[in-house]
Amino acid sequence: MQNRINILNTPIDNLTMEETLQRIGESIDKNQRIHHVVVNAAKIVNMQKDGELYDSVVGADIINADGQAVVWASKLLGQPLKERVAGIDLMDNLVSFAHKNSYKIFFLGAKPSVVQSVVEKYKNMFSEDIIAGYRDGYFSKDEERSVAEEIANSNPDILFVAISSPTKEIFLNKYKDEIKAPFIMGVGGSFDVVAGIVNRAPIWMQKSGLEWFYRFIQEPRRMWRRAFITNFQFIILVVKEILTKLLRRENG
Repeated sequence: MQNRINILNTPIDNLTMEETLQRIGESIDKNQRIHHVVVNAAKIVNMQKDGELYDSVVGADIINADGQAVVWASKLLGQPLKERVAGIDLMDNLVSFAHKNSYKIFFLGAKPSVVQSVVEKYKNMFSEDIIAGYRDGYFSKDEERSVAEEIANSNPDILFVAISSPTKEIFLNKYKDEIKAPFIMGVGGSFDVVAGIVNRAPIWMQKSGLEWFYRFIQEPRRMWRRAFITNFQFIILVVKEILTKLLRRENG
């Protein structure tokens, strides 16, 4: 794929938000299916040791850099990404896009009250016509196929899945052919933000790469491992890669 780079054995599309939206819009118009995924520092670390997660990510059609740390790492490693394409910002843009183009969205994930709140908010902002259906993200592995069938039967143009990693990536990769939606995307904890359960970091913290710390302050029990252990492991991986490149240059 054009404009694709590789950071720590992870392919990433070097696209701006506008370029990503354009590519998605063209694919939906042509009814060409796209599996979209975002990567941040924690996911890249986990991909090094989780083969199923790795395969689910690299098998996607568009891979955007969600984390600012990934953008910084790309510059240090000599493959600079144009910008961060945050999953929640892309989701918001696509909801507006769906309204303008009469597309329907299925919302999957979070607690029942949260996903219902998300749907009601978007209904009020736009129209109930954009809603293909919704359901919470609490289901067993034995129920996965029936959930995929429920989504497919609603005939959505866009599917957003707000379930924790790596579950959402593996679910989408496994059932995307059965779901048949032109565009599918994992959005992590975005439903909690849209519903007002979790506040998003101020813009200056997002641009400074401190959004992870803001999330940690709000959800310390849930976020401590990602905030400290996996972020530190990511830094180690980047430093090792830089040193490897330097040694190759010296020996070459």
